[in-house]
Amino acid sequence: MGVAIRTAGEGDRELVIGLLDAAFQDDPVSGWVFPGEEHRRTTHPRLMAAFTDIVLADGRIDLTVDGTACALWLSIPAQDHGLDPEHADDEGPARLRAEIDPDNERVEQIARLTAAIHPSGRAHEYLWMIAVAPGHQGQGLGAALITSVLDRCDQDGLPAYLEASNARSRQLYERLGFELKGRPLDLPDGPRMWPMWREPRG
Repeated sequence: MGVAIRTAGEGDRELVIGLLDAAFQDDPVSGWVFPGEEHRRTTHPRLMAAFTDIVLADGRIDLTVDGTACALWLSIPAQDHGLDPEHADDEGPARLRAEIDPDNERVEQIARLTAAIHPSGRAHEYLWMIAVAPGHQGQGLGAALITSVLDRCDQDGLPAYLEASNARSRQLYERLGFELKGRPLDLPDGPRMWPMWREPRG
């Protein structure tokens, strides 16, 4: 039986934020951005809210009909997508830090570091984040969300890109056809992230 998926709207904002927060509270990268557990519990949801608002405005959020998983996608054009190193000194990361956690430079740093490794030059679908509610993981929901977009990528001849934030998710992405793009990103005094790219399948 397939997984029913719909496009999230503004009315789903709090649900999406809750899914992202629950799924990423204990993620290695979230732990690096917010190293204090108590501070992470209170501040991490604000970062997830900011990400949700960005994608609701400029991208697409796919949501399982039962509300247990979501995927945040951005369609990146071929030219001047604003994510390459030439744009890494823009004010977006600093503004994000000011809004979320002004005294925490890592909020800004993670945005700049991931922007610097983001591929440029070709249009692609960017899987910014994917979240499955605790208790529903391991049931194929994440794979179903990703595959629904990858099928469209294959039809349209579009590649896809993401950054894996832990080894478990990297294995899933590899099974779906993603490969390491360049070198892994080692966060300063922190965990490793894997930029991954998938060519369309004809």
